[in-house]
Amino acid sequence: MDAPLAARIAACTGRGVRAARRVEGGYTPAARWVVTLDDGATVFAKVATAANVARWLRDEHLAYQTIRADCMPAFVGWDDDGAAPILLLEDLSGAHWPPPWTPRQVEAVRAALGRLADTPPPAHLRDVAEDREALTGGWRRVAAEPEPFLGLGLCSAAWLARALPRLCDAEAAAPIDGDDCLHLDVRSDNICLVGERAVLVDWNWACRGNRALDLAGWAPSLHFEGGPAPEALLPDAAPLAAAISGYFASQAGLPTIPTARRVRSIQRAQLTTALPWAARALGLPGLGGGNAGR
Repeated sequence: MDAPLAARIAACTGRGVRAARRVEGGYTPAARWVVTLDDGATVFAKVATAANVARWLRDEHLAYQTIRADCMPAFVGWDDDGAAPILLLEDLSGAHWPPPWTPRQVEAVRAALGRLADTPPPAHLRDVAEDREALTGGWRRVAAEPEPFLGLGLCSAAWLARALPRLCDAEAAAPIDGDDCLHLDVRSDNICLVGERAVLVDWNWACRGNRALDLAGWAPSLHFEGGPAPEALLPDAAPLAAAISGYFASQAGLPTIPTARRVRSIQRAQLTTALPWAARALGLPGLGGGNAGR
């Protein structure tokens, strides 16, 4: 960590920086550090490295200032110099970051998401309806340009041609609207367990909508990692299954994002469980010519 960054953190916390360890991971080019302060306390620092990351960090900071939920890390500090804001949070490096999952841990996350949904959303929180086309138009995008999706090898072209009309109709009916407080980016890399407490990180996509959307978004990655099938979290949720699978189907086969090179691979991984979920929920025939599913 360079001296100017250490000085900003020291000014923000009122304590000097004794040491700093760079943390790898995440899907954005933000710089991440675990910082040891001169009193021995540690904090997690996330620093913007590009204009879009700075916007996301500002959105995340606003979430920490306005959402009151027990599944959020403790807020430590904030410094915005106009170019590279710094968000300081509770250091969770000693927590359990699944997988593996146990039934008790799955239930802890479900309960935390339920309490979050019951939290009154602050007035500034955007409505998920603003993202309706992105969230419920994936299969229509695949229909318009099927090659990137078919290139993933998860189904045959014949299966897709038969399934697309029902997938498109179902995703369009997905019930995303609501007044619940949502995280909207629930995956294991954004979830940890501190004892019995489930904690979610990366709050820049927080919004208001239907609470089932957070469960639907989490379900594919949870199952991919050995957790229960999506139906165990959301039975009778065919429109949401279609919407979530359509989102991943329209994204996973696109070119690699230069500043977030791991995103496509995690989208494909989630699609391998989201697509069979949608097929089961809609009563579609078994996937032909692909290797999706568990």
